[in-house]
Amino acid sequence: MSWLCAAAALHGCGGGGDAEPSPPPAPAPRPAPQPPAPPAPAELRLSGLSPVAPGCTGGAVAGQVFAHSEVEPWLAIDRSGQRLLGAWQQDRWSNGSARALVSASSTDGGASWQTHLHPISRCGGAAPGSSGDFERVTDPWVDFSPDGTAHLMGLATTGPLLVDGSESAMLVSRSTDGGRSWSTPLALIHDHGLHHNDKNTLTADPIDSNRVYAVWNRNDRGGTGPTMFARSTDGGRSWEPARAIVAPRELAGAGSERSTTIGNRIVVLEGGPERGALVNVYTQTDVSGGVTSRRIVAVHSLDKGLTWSTPIVVGSLRSVGTRDPATGMRVRDGNILPALGAGPDGSVWVAWQDARFSGGARDAIVLARSGDAGRSWSAPVPINRNAAVAAFTPVVHVRADGRVGVLHFDLRNDTADADTLLADAWLVTSADGSTWVETHVAGPFDLSEAPNAGGLFLGDYQGLASSGNEFVVLLAIAKPDAINRTDVHLVRGDPDAGRAPPAHTDLAE
Repeated sequence: MSWLCAAAALHGCGGGGDAEPSPPPAPAPRPAPQPPAPPAPAELRLSGLSPVAPGCTGGAVAGQVFAHSEVEPWLAIDRSGQRLLGAWQQDRWSNGSARALVSASSTDGGASWQTHLHPISRCGGAAPGSSGDFERVTDPWVDFSPDGTAHLMGLATTGPLLVDGSESAMLVSRSTDGGRSWSTPLALIHDHGLHHNDKNTLTADPIDSNRVYAVWNRNDRGGTGPTMFARSTDGGRSWEPARAIVAPRELAGAGSERSTTIGNRIVVLEGGPERGALVNVYTQTDVSGGVTSRRIVAVHSLDKGLTWSTPIVVGSLRSVGTRDPATGMRVRDGNILPALGAGPDGSVWVAWQDARFSGGARDAIVLARSGDAGRSWSAPVPINRNAAVAAFTPVVHVRADGRVGVLHFDLRNDTADADTLLADAWLVTSADGSTWVETHVAGPFDLSEAPNAGGLFLGDYQGLASSGNEFVVLLAIAKPDAINRTDVHLVRGDPDAGRAPPAHTDLAE
C-alpha cells in the first residue's frame, strides 16, 4: 500500500460506485501543544534524609551509625543515554558497611528520578529468613546490558569478620524497567565464619546481553584471598556456581606468609583484534617476613570466563594514603584499589594512587595502558594536574569516542585551619593518553565532616560514566550538617566545550 492510499484509508477510502460521496468528517481538534521534556540539570542532588527506619537491624549492633549519610556511589548509563542508574551505601557504620543500599534511576535522560531501597539487608526491607536477611551491606555496583536490563550487586554481612557465627554473601538483582522494580535478590555465594567475601564488582557484557560477570575476593583465616568469579549466561536470571580464578600465592611464591587479591574488576573489550575478551585487574597484597608489598595484576580470558591466563604484573603499587596535613587525620581513600576502563579500540586503562613520583611524600594518580588484552602494559605516568598536593580515589571511564576520563579528589584548596579539610573533585581527560585537560567537578567542601569509618570516608570509589560527549559523575560530597553529613550529587558536562560550573539543583528536598 502506498503512503497516499494509506492516508486515504484512514478516512474510509477504498469503496467504488456512482453514489455521491458523503462529506468528509470534521477534522478532529488539534491537541494542545505539549511542552518539551525538561533538560537534565547539569548538577543534581539525588539523596536527602534516609529512607531507613531507626532500629531496623533488630537489636544492639557495635559501632556508630551515621544516619542519613550516603557514601560510595556507582553509576551506569545504558546505550540510549536515557536510562541512568546509580547506587550507594545508605547510613554508613563507623566499623564497616552500611545499613542498606539505595539506588536511583532515571528513564528520561536524567530529567526525573526514582529511588529504591533494596531488600538485601534487614534495613533495606528484607524479611526475616529471606535471602537478604543480613545485618549490613556494602560495595554497591550497577551496570546495564545492551538490551537495557539493569543489574545490581552488593556484599551483605552479619557479625564481625572471620569469626564463628559471622556471615558474608554476594547478592545480585536485576531490573527490566530501568531500575524502577527489581527481582528477588539471589546469592552467588554465602559463607559462614571461615571465609569472608569482599570488594565485589559486576560487569554486564556490552556485546552479549545474556552474559553478566561478577568478581570479588574471598579471604580465609589463614591469610589467603583468591579471586572468585561467577557468571550468568541468561541475562542475570540464574548464575553458575562461583569458583576461584586467581590463586595469589602462585604469583607470590612459596615464601609468602599471606597473599590476597582485592579490587577485582572485569572489562570486556568491544573493539580491537580480541573483541569480546575479558580482562580482570586487581591488587595483590603479599606479606613476607613481616614486609607488605602490593602489585597491580591482570589476567584475561578469551572464552567468556571459562579459562584464564596466568597473571601479568601491571606495576607495583606504592601508595601512602591521604591524611589531613594539619591534624594527621586519616582519609580513608581508594589507595589500594585499581580503577579500570576499556576503550572502543580494545585498549585497557588502569589508574591507581602511587607516591613514587614524590619520593613517598604523597600520592599522585598514575595511569598505565594495555593494547593487547592485558598481556603487556606501559609504564605508569602521573596524570593529576597539581603534583604539590595529595590526589586520591581515581575512577576511570572511556567515552564511546575514545576520550579517557579520570575522576579524582585532591587537597589543593585546603588551608592551614586545623578545623577543616578542604577537598575538590576533578576530572582530567585525554584523547591520546599524553595530553590532559583538567575540569573542576565539585568543591571545595569540608572533608572533615564526612563519616569517620576508619578514616574520613566518602567511599572507596565514586561513579563515572558518559552519555554522548558528556561525562557524568555521581559523587558523595560532605557538608557541615551533623545530622546529614553527606549527600550524593550527579554532575554532568562536556569538558571539551568549556562548560561553566553548573548551577545547583536539588531533587531530594
